[in-house]
Amino acid sequence: MKIDQLTPRQIVTELDKYIIGQDKAKKMVAIALRNRWRRQQVEEDLREEIIPNNIILIGPTGVGKTEISRRLAKLSNAPFVKVEASKFTEVGYVGRDVESIIRDLLEISVQMVREEKTIAVEGKAHDHAIERMLDTLLPPITAKPKPVGEMGEGDSLELSHQRTREKLRAQLLEGKLNDRPVEIDVPADNTPMMQIFSPMGIEEMGLNIQEMFGGMMPKKIKKRKTTVAEALKIFTQQEAQKLIDMEEVIRTAVARAQNSGIVFLDEIDKIAGASSKHGPDVSREGVQRDLLPVVEGTSVVTKYGMVKTDHILFVASGAFHVSKPSDLIPELQGRFPIRVELNSLSEQDFVQILTEPKNALIVQYKAMLATEGVKLNFTEDAISEIARTAAMVNTRSENIGARRLHTIMSNLLEEILFEVPESAVKTLKVDKKKVQETLASVVEDEDLSRYIL
Repeated sequence: MKIDQLTPRQIVTELDKYIIGQDKAKKMVAIALRNRWRRQQVEEDLREEIIPNNIILIGPTGVGKTEISRRLAKLSNAPFVKVEASKFTEVGYVGRDVESIIRDLLEISVQMVREEKTIAVEGKAHDHAIERMLDTLLPPITAKPKPVGEMGEGDSLELSHQRTREKLRAQLLEGKLNDRPVEIDVPADNTPMMQIFSPMGIEEMGLNIQEMFGGMMPKKIKKRKTTVAEALKIFTQQEAQKLIDMEEVIRTAVARAQNSGIVFLDEIDKIAGASSKHGPDVSREGVQRDLLPVVEGTSVVTKYGMVKTDHILFVASGAFHVSKPSDLIPELQGRFPIRVELNSLSEQDFVQILTEPKNALIVQYKAMLATEGVKLNFTEDAISEIARTAAMVNTRSENIGARRLHTIMSNLLEEILFEVPESAVKTLKVDKKKVQETLASVVEDEDLSRYIL
């Protein structure tokens, strides 16, 4: 379903398929997403004045902050990039500068549009690839010129060649030639990357010698032995690239990044706090100052041209155990007007996380063991026991939210996953007793559980 057909309530319903609880956060991001569509419908002079309401998600790790943003981007088919605020340093120091976030976002947007355009021309590209493959399997004949009005030897050769070509085409379309070996020409991609280290982050722009000198350097071709089926895929990709107008791709990608892009700034709490009293503070307040113009709205230089950040949606998140949102510099706080606190996960939440989402852990493990021809079943009391254990360990040691379930499930099924390929068992049942016996030693030993669970 297209985003213009999704109401905020429907957006929340879609998010409910993957994320348990956190209704307040889902509601706020659903409104933010719908507002982006609303902005596109208003008159152009007012459209530029409507800025997105950026959001800060506050809550412990593993409660769904990143997943909400990722699913939101997927739902809206919007360019999405997740970055960790703690990886950046102030401009002028070694490390990534914040403008590289926008370059990454645009690169993702270009890739998305290119894939869409490739799908659109796939049929035509496949037809062209078939012709190229036939030329490879049966090279065209070069007939000698003949006197006007006479039937030359080349005519009969041409007719014979055409009949053979049509027979090969039929076999190719039926897949009878798929495993036949063939040698094709492919571009040799041995152009060395030229990395430039500078405060402006030019190294992020993907410059290389081939791009800098364009057509001055001839493209190298190498021979590659492969099967007809594989060669046909390569030819289809090459023909699709020829049919795609890259200028249009870039124009569309830039517009999409500017109007629909979503940047998820994780660990923003790590750059909050008072400025350093000893020497330059290159990775905290300095990064906040650099982030400010990008979030407020500026133009960033990329290899595809200038990108305006005024209407990109920024979603920040952090646990804020040590610091608090008010520790951010006032100007940056003002650019994140919506703050949503996410709840810690309860035992009942863990039960739902294990069973309800489309990508639930139990569904994943069942699918993996099904590849070995084994049917895995969990009883209801086993699921409840797993949830109880996860909640208990989170309370006793570090609270890492739903990520605790991954650790517990991995420990619980360790022996099964190891033994299954060589076992004759076709059905396995995990009950409460099995869960208690397997996890008892680790759960009881608090010191050990700190390292294992």
